[in-house]
Amino acid sequence: MSEHTQAGFADELNAAGFRFAVVVSRFNSFVTDLLLEGAMVALKQHGADVNLLQVVRVPGAWEIPIAARAIAAANKPDAIICLGAVIRGGTPHFDYVAGEAARGIADASAATGIPMAFGILTTDTVDQATDRAGGNDGNKGYDAALTAIEMATLMQQIRQPRAHA
Repeated sequence: MSEHTQAGFADELNAAGFRFAVVVSRFNSFVTDLLLEGAMVALKQHGADVNLLQVVRVPGAWEIPIAARAIAAANKPDAIICLGAVIRGGTPHFDYVAGEAARGIADASAATGIPMAFGILTTDTVDQATDRAGGNDGNKGYDAALTAIEMATLMQQIRQPRAHA
C-alpha cells in the first residue's frame, strides 16, 4: 500500500485537464506491461483524459531518460511517468543501468522543469519485481501515476498562484 493511499490523499487527486506521457521499457515486459496497466488505471480513476496520453516504448531502462527529455521538450506534458524494471543479475550491469536511469531521469526533470515520476523497479529477484507490479506489494506503476498527478497539480499551483483579495 502506498503512502498516498494510507493517508487518503490519493482520493483528493484530480488529473482532469492535465496531459501526461508515459515512457515504458520493453525489457522485462512481463513486469513493465503490468506497471503500465497500473499507471493507466490510476490515471483513469483520477479523471485523466486517456486520449491525451502519450505512451512511448523504449528498449530498456537505460533509454528512458533520453526519451523522457525529448518528450518534455517537444510536447510539454504536465508530467511524465517513467516505468521500467531492472532486476539484479550476476554482474555489475544492474548497478550501472539502475543508477544511470535514476540520474538521467532526475537530470531530465530538472533541465526541463517537467515532473518525471520514477517508476523503475530496481529489485534483486523476479519475484520482488512481480510483487511490486501488481502482486503482494501493490503496483508501483499505479503509485508513479499518483505521483505524476500530484506533481502536475503542485507545479500548476506554483506557476499560477492565486491572487489574494
